[in-house]
Amino acid sequence: MINQIFDLPPQIIGFVASGKVTASDYESILIPAIEEKLKGHDNVRILYHLGPTFTGFSAGAMWDDAKLGFAHFKAWEKIAIVTDVEWLKSTIGFLKFAIPCPLKIFANEHYEEAEKWLVS
Repeated sequence: MINQIFDLPPQIIGFVASGKVTASDYESILIPAIEEKLKGHDNVRILYHLGPTFTGFSAGAMWDDAKLGFAHFKAWEKIAIVTDVEWLKSTIGFLKFAIPCPLKIFANEHYEEAEKWLVS
């Protein structure tokens, strides 16, 4: 499941994932929210919190994530991923070279640091 985080500065859009994230979550929540944010901003900063109850992505969610990333390749200004999930941190670290903006991974206990980094 994905929920949008609403109490963020205007240039930041945030999401928190819990349980298993599905294509439906991307298609009904994440993608429309980002598309709406891009109507008012050329670039966006993303806070994505995959917290302690996050259990994984469906194949469809991973596909939607890749499509969204490539569809707006130059729209990403900064991305902060907040998670303690080791396989996710390793995967993101491996693929980081293909992301066209600064990306940092923060531990769950450093959520506030991630938000401050996005604002700076």
